[in-house]
Amino acid sequence: MSGWFTLFTNGRYILDGQLVEDHLVISDETGRILKREGYIGGEAVDLEDNIIAPGFLELHTNGANGFHFTHFKDPDTYRANVDGIARYYATQGVTGFWATIPTVKPEEFQTILPSLAPRDIPNSASLLGAHTEGPYLHPTKKGAHNDSLFQSCTTPASSVYGPTNLSRTVKLATIAPELPSSTSLIQSLVNSGIRVSLGHSTASYTDGLQGLKAGATCLTHTLNAMPPWGSRAPGLAGLISLPRDSKDSASKSDNPTAPYYTIIPDGEHLHPSTVSLLHRTNPSRAILITDSIELASLPDGTYPGHAQIPFEQTKSGTRATIAGTDTLIGGCIPLQEGVRNLMTWSGCGIAEAVASVTENVAGFMGIDGVDGRGVLKEGRRADLCVLNEEGEVLQTWVAGNKVWDRDEEVARKEADGESRG
Repeated sequence: MSGWFTLFTNGRYILDGQLVEDHLVISDETGRILKREGYIGGEAVDLEDNIIAPGFLELHTNGANGFHFTHFKDPDTYRANVDGIARYYATQGVTGFWATIPTVKPEEFQTILPSLAPRDIPNSASLLGAHTEGPYLHPTKKGAHNDSLFQSCTTPASSVYGPTNLSRTVKLATIAPELPSSTSLIQSLVNSGIRVSLGHSTASYTDGLQGLKAGATCLTHTLNAMPPWGSRAPGLAGLISLPRDSKDSASKSDNPTAPYYTIIPDGEHLHPSTVSLLHRTNPSRAILITDSIELASLPDGTYPGHAQIPFEQTKSGTRATIAGTDTLIGGCIPLQEGVRNLMTWSGCGIAEAVASVTENVAGFMGIDGVDGRGVLKEGRRADLCVLNEEGEVLQTWVAGNKVWDRDEEVARKEADGESRG
């Protein structure tokens, strides 16, 4: 950039789930958002009436583009693969992601997790740590997980993930709250600064309340791998209707507030009307996830399994299953498509839909403060994406630098085609 700051003009930006008519100023030197008054000069970016949003945050992704986060050969190859997927995420408006490691053997967790410690990746989405989805799950709600590798909650997390990984890498863990001794495990993880989400579970509503009282603050892919939302037995999903805030902060442990909850908006894991219902119940707690796997963005076909799924896998459009079965194994759409689906299915505006992949995620993971991400406020990282009215990603900026532009990408491909012709 030519100036020491960049001024975005002729557009709107998203804040607190609302569209704000104003300009946005970011520092070229620090890569942070500046206050919006008192700047003359600098580099001006004309948004042409488009919308600037916080960079999207991928909370639950197992991989994409042929790479699954359990695909480990050696640290150098793995790092290069993570860098590659981080560059791909940036083309989708994603500026930060947590890599999900599903249920694998303890030695595999301990081999992989050191390579998933948080780090910035040049011109790409940042790796923000790992989400361990297992092995403390219920066998009757295993989904595509290998239940022979599930562990009792009396097995210390340090012996499964490794003590150093617990302190450096693991930022989120999914636990089934009905398992014996789950309360102690949840408390231990939360006391270590790890967020806990409830999922892959047969838990009742009451079991879920106990999990929240122990310190859990989220539900994992709501209504998938958990009991249905019944008229007399609301199950875990019923927790999203709890009050958003406790009037008495001293009683929060006895009367927990509504958890955050994740939703897979691909039309395969949930019916569109169910996605709409879930989101409308508590929009400030709803989080969209892809639960993407390595088949995302690959052509339809049959592919080999991996450490989590020792079977062939079939991809057909947005649906991915264990070959020869109807067992879903993850998602196949990018996060920006999920945002557009939510807008179409629920009728919500773009600002509210975008909040479910930015501000809500950052709030849940506790990274929305000064020097944090996910919200367009002064002092936060200038991780941004530019969207049109339909929610399509036009540009991605990381720490104040533009790392991807759709028009430039199209021009480059056209030039490559002409040179080959």
